[in-house]
Amino acid sequence: MPALPDTPTMTDHDTDPTRLAFVCVQNAGRSQMSAVFAERERDRRGLDTEVEILTGGTHPADHVHEPVVDAMADAGFDIADRVPRAITEAELQSADYVATMGCSTLEVGTVGPDTKVRDWDLEDPDGKDPERVREIRDEIADRVASLFDEATATTAESQ
Repeated sequence: MPALPDTPTMTDHDTDPTRLAFVCVQNAGRSQMSAVFAERERDRRGLDTEVEILTGGTHPADHVHEPVVDAMADAGFDIADRVPRAITEAELQSADYVATMGCSTLEVGTVGPDTKVRDWDLEDPDGKDPERVREIRDEIADRVASLFDEATATTAESQ
């Protein structure tokens, strides 16, 4: 019998990675910050091969909002080179978790039958003052960590 891992992981080693999708309309603020914090959580938890992170929008902007770039720089993340992109229906259908950013009226298509959807109902940082953008950023960081806790606990219970 093979040895059990020392720490619980989000997926079985014989299966595909757990897919986390962060979606909003423009993919220029909240979902971009979410993806960055998810990348950090994945690294912190040693889940590099077990978690795939997707981000996109239903109507992507041309660039990430400047106040978001600035707020993330204040937290030590350089996202100036990130480009908003469209999320595909196939990506949504393959995701284990889809977090929408407060755009619950998005036409996100059909998610997979086992996909867990979380609507975070976050204020759009576009056009907000720097302090408010930082508050939204910090709330996103907390929500991403909680999502990783949930996904880890769910996977550990099913093993």
